[in-house]
Amino acid sequence: MAKLGAAAAGALLLVIILIAGAAAGVASMFGLGSDSPPSATAAADIPTDYLVVDMQAAATCPGLSWTALAGIGKVESDFGRAKDQVSSAGAVGPMQFLPATFDEYAQPVPPGGADPPTPWDPVDAIYAAARMLCANGAKNGTDIHAAIYAYNHSDDYVNKVLGYAAGYSTAIGDTGAPVAGSDSTVVQKVLAYANAQLGVPYEWGGNGPAHGQGFDCSGLVQQAYAAAGITLPRVATDQYHAGKILPPGTPLEPGDLLFFGDPQFAHHVGIYIGNGKMIDAPNPTTVVRIEDYHWPDYFAATRPTARG
Repeated sequence: MAKLGAAAAGALLLVIILIAGAAAGVASMFGLGSDSPPSATAAADIPTDYLVVDMQAAATCPGLSWTALAGIGKVESDFGRAKDQVSSAGAVGPMQFLPATFDEYAQPVPPGGADPPTPWDPVDAIYAAARMLCANGAKNGTDIHAAIYAYNHSDDYVNKVLGYAAGYSTAIGDTGAPVAGSDSTVVQKVLAYANAQLGVPYEWGGNGPAHGQGFDCSGLVQQAYAAAGITLPRVATDQYHAGKILPPGTPLEPGDLLFFGDPQFAHHVGIYIGNGKMIDAPNPTTVVRIEDYHWPDYFAATRPTARG
């Protein structure tokens, strides 16, 4: 029964792809927008360090979604969890590169990668995979199917990768309650901006790379909402008082701001993305990252997109 269900799902997926026709249409259908926030499935399945590198590497190729890289990482090694990462064909490492193919796409050495680069290093391997996809159709979303097919010459492989990619993607992140009406577009922009900053170093008073700086928590929030056309104050306490304060027990939605400390002094703020997670810039020893928001001194959330 399970095998039949899986076969039926795979067949349906293939039919959908064939009906869709154009590769750009396929990318759109599977939620492969390059700025797609992670779903609850992604947050639960993808190790945070892999998720960050997938997003950073995808950003080097306009039109390439991080979800496609994540789909390949899942199929090839379950994000490095697979015990045997040497194939019968000689492919190695978490992204299963033949050494000669890896060498073709290994340069330049990415931030945090091994030097000299190696297909065994996740950072090196994911960036090399992004370059390979980009060179074979992923750039500007031209033909993601062809790009993945070039990675492994199998339609079944392509379908499997796209299936995982679809599960990792969502229009506005994982919800409990949907974002209403036109607010969804605002939230998409906020989360897309915040996701693009993953890995940026913390800097107190920082307003981000566009200003030649890192981020502190409220700087990230202010710039993310500014990217969506909403002006917020600069510091966390003022941001708390500027938004609609949600009554205790209100289901959180992606884009809500989460505050820590107390109403008189909010010492920290993060952006909720769903599944109990937030994007934030925590402290000088860290970078912009995704983490659990259930801190002991969490006290309230606000919704800057709320009307009225």
